[in-house]
Amino acid sequence: MRIAIYPGSFDPPTNGHIDIIGRARQVFDRVVVAVLRNPRKDPMFSVAARLEMLEEAIGEDEGVQVVAFDGLLVDAAREHEAHAIIRGLRAISDFEHEFQMALMNRQLDDQVETLFMVPHAAYTYLSSSLIKEVAGLGGSVSDLVPAGVELRLREHHGK
Repeated sequence: MRIAIYPGSFDPPTNGHIDIIGRARQVFDRVVVAVLRNPRKDPMFSVAARLEMLEEAIGEDEGVQVVAFDGLLVDAAREHEAHAIIRGLRAISDFEHEFQMALMNRQLDDQVETLFMVPHAAYTYLSSSLIKEVAGLGGSVSDLVPAGVELRLREHHGK
């Protein structure tokens, strides 16, 4: 079975994230969407809320599993028997950081490959940070995030 892991903070999940999951699902039998628990960051949404938003947005695809993880990504990949790490690239500015992480992950476990995927052109400028900023200022993000995420953003900001 071809298994990939797609890690991220997903705070909140965007249509770009969902697009990458769909693209990865076309290549892999199973995609593990791994939500990072990072105690050094102060996320807008709890890990539980991010897991719920992702599960709701993905729907009933039995080939996609949504989990939380902390620690090293390569350890999470081993735990879920993934042989590939999926990373989304929105713009060339993402590449240097992603390339460094890919090389470090290869150093830690050379049995896990990193594959870069590009989202649909409509989502290449999206980031969770940008979504939070626009939503916080009262702008519409309805075309940029799944409906459940938009609802939670509005509730969070009281709008």
